[in-house]
Amino acid sequence: MAKIAINLQSGELAKDSETIIGIDLGTTNSLVAHIVDGKPQAVKSADGQHTLVPSIVHFAEDGSIVVGEAAKAKLVSHPERTIYSVKRLMGKSYGDVVDFERYFGYRIIDEDSDSLVKVRVGDRFYTPIELSAEILKELKRRIEAELKATVSRAVITVPAYFNDAQRQATRDAGKLAGLDVLRIVNEPTAASLAYGLGDQSSQTIAVYDLGGGTFDISILQLQAGIFEVLSTNGDTFLGGDDFDRAIIDYWRQANEQLPQDRAFSQSLRLLAEEAKKHLSGAEVFRGAIGEREFEISRSAFEAAIQGLIDRTLASCSQALRDADREVGQIDHVVMVGGSTRVPLVQESVARFFQREVYDKLNPDEVVALGASIQADVLAGNQKDILLLDVTPLSLGIETVGGLMDVIIPRNSKVPSKAGRQYTTSIDGQANLKIGVYQGERDLVEHNRKLGEFILRGIPPMPAGIPKIDIQFILDADGILVVKAKELRSNVEQEIEIRSQYGLSEEEMAKMLLDSIQNAESDMQTRALLEARNEAQNIVLSAEKFVRQNEAILNAEENQQTQALTEALRQSMAGTDKDAINQAMEALNAYTTPLAHRAMDHSIVAAMKGKKI
Repeated sequence: MAKIAINLQSGELAKDSETIIGIDLGTTNSLVAHIVDGKPQAVKSADGQHTLVPSIVHFAEDGSIVVGEAAKAKLVSHPERTIYSVKRLMGKSYGDVVDFERYFGYRIIDEDSDSLVKVRVGDRFYTPIELSAEILKELKRRIEAELKATVSRAVITVPAYFNDAQRQATRDAGKLAGLDVLRIVNEPTAASLAYGLGDQSSQTIAVYDLGGGTFDISILQLQAGIFEVLSTNGDTFLGGDDFDRAIIDYWRQANEQLPQDRAFSQSLRLLAEEAKKHLSGAEVFRGAIGEREFEISRSAFEAAIQGLIDRTLASCSQALRDADREVGQIDHVVMVGGSTRVPLVQESVARFFQREVYDKLNPDEVVALGASIQADVLAGNQKDILLLDVTPLSLGIETVGGLMDVIIPRNSKVPSKAGRQYTTSIDGQANLKIGVYQGERDLVEHNRKLGEFILRGIPPMPAGIPKIDIQFILDADGILVVKAKELRSNVEQEIEIRSQYGLSEEEMAKMLLDSIQNAESDMQTRALLEARNEAQNIVLSAEKFVRQNEAILNAEENQQTQALTEALRQSMAGTDKDAINQAMEALNAYTTPLAHRAMDHSIVAAMKGKKI
């Protein structure tokens, strides 16, 4: 049934706009944009002064909810009822954020460490999805006031390193706000759209995106309207909030007697934010909270954040390696996010890439502008732009021995489809459990499990005979569907991966680093497990051969075959891969002539009594 929108104030039917809007749902600020006369434009507030909406939600005692500047004004007076940096909680469990709980002025609830984190306000509990929906509702009201029409479709941006759970949470927040989210777009990719619109030349760009709570670096190839993401890297728990925290820690170390209550902590956080902005154009900041005075120099501030900036540059190095590009092959370095206004950030990035940074567009607005361009493409108004994005982490399944078999490697283009054929390891196996994992390590125990399902009803067959086709289908939003089908019987099963919560900040930030640091040991472990798996198959085959050919084997051959088989079985219990391989070679060398003789005997028996 069609839905009809009614303006409750006028009683008239509300006109439904055909406009698809672009939304940047940020950690610190959010904004909405749309296309006006063919160009992207951020929507301003009713007074025409601001495009940014502070990503802050306040719950008043009377039950009313305010968002944006009005909510920000309540941060100090009502810290427990005023929620900020919600984006850092999206798709997270309590266990993921417990180490950072003290930095929030409101209460985060530990109901279940394996479920979605909740925020307590008074006697009510809210998920980050519900809180984000309130911010999206405010953006929806703003664009509808400008267009004087109902808006129901949107493109929303997320950090490139948001995992499946965080992307799902963002989409669900859009639904709660009354928006049909047509596409989830990575923030650096959206920014590249804003910078590259109308440019048909071939160029390679690096998009350095440092926002309030997240960091991304993406390497893109732009040519003839095609925006191809070559690689992406980043940290979902690194941004301007951490710069503020560094200032706070500096002040608390200088004065251990500072109060710890929520109201004072919130005042201190706001003062630190003010100091960060002030030091972009001054050498010293001086401020006060009541009678307490605070001071920090630019040099002290830069020393406090240098380690954080170095972490972003390490991600840049990895992104270049993944894209198979050198620093000299980068044509432009695009700066995105309000935190890139910090002079040391600009200087460090320019020094790393050996060129001046590119910041002609407002870093606060560029992501939303790019989202509106993608929205316009989806609306069919721009046909000369093609966006080719990538997945940030590898996807695969668990195989024998707990190994991770990658189906879709990281930095693969999305949407994407890939598959591989497998078989059973046990005679007569009727069911096959398929575990789906995300990560870069060789062993699944070091990666994040996304889900599992069982392929049932496989016809009883000897091990190795069934052909099981497993397909991974990754859509444009990074949502994964896994299908399994036994090709001989056409038995099939599928699952859409829906994680309850996302990777912890430690897992997300260290996955790639761990894969590099442990590459050698992982390879050794993989080689050992693969040798054991092969040896197990040879042991089973040797035992079967002896049973089936007792009549043609003499006592010595039977005894020697069993002795070599037992030696191989014992070597499998150890950790020496070479010893396992040597035992396999010895058994194969001895039994190969016996197998040839058995084959000749079978042929003679089959041909007996027949004429040629």
